[in-house]
Amino acid sequence: MGKRQPEGPPPAPAVQRIRLRYTKRGRLRFTSHRDFQRAFERALRRAEVPMAYSAGFTPHPKVSYANAAPTGTGSEAEYLEIALVEQRDPDALRELLDESLPGGLDVVDAVEVRTSGFADRLTASEWELRLDGVAVEDAEKAVAAFLAADAVEVERRTKNGMRAFDARGPVAGLEAHAPLPDRPTQGPCAILRLVVRHVTPAVRPDDVLSGLRAVADLAPPVPAAVTRLAQGLFDEESGTVTDPLALDREAAPTA
Repeated sequence: MGKRQPEGPPPAPAVQRIRLRYTKRGRLRFTSHRDFQRAFERALRRAEVPMAYSAGFTPHPKVSYANAAPTGTGSEAEYLEIALVEQRDPDALRELLDESLPGGLDVVDAVEVRTSGFADRLTASEWELRLDGVAVEDAEKAVAAFLAADAVEVERRTKNGMRAFDARGPVAGLEAHAPLPDRPTQGPCAILRLVVRHVTPAVRPDDVLSGLRAVADLAPPVPAAVTRLAQGLFDEESGTVTDPLALDREAAPTA
């Protein structure tokens, strides 16, 4: 007997792909990746986006997610890609999707896909860690001790049990600052700016905090508020994380 085949015609082929940058702000930082997937697919239906679908008995909209931030962290730089069966203007599509998502999950950029290898451009992230209850001077001393170390071993529980790894090696930059004047605080507060390369196993902001505790006994009295500010290629010369959508913009034909 031959294999059972889905009924009806095959799904229409994709004719356009759009890459989107979105945020997780405020209370929405506690949204899990699965929760965001459900909210985004509802937004696609609400905005009547002409999505391409996978083949088979349970077709799914063709959406590719890239390197999502951990649950509980905010982000200004999350990325995904969608495939369409009809051409759409990226800016108009961005506005429609942004209006269809709850506040805090904001679609802030959209470009037509004109280059390949997008995942290869997500090699580093820049993070902001707000440490309430920590004096800037104490944070600076801890950062100096962390950067001076050749390696800083930390442990994290994984699905296979506790795992030890070096939290120092992937860190390309770490600085301590006072809060900006327009962001008043109650009591001492230090802001860490962290640039970390994407490696395996991934080194996350909480791993760096564990490393600061290990080398300098820095232990914030309340959990740190963590936000991803950018992710993309790491520029060794400037020490910054570059925009991964820039290549698609540059490859787009001019009017």
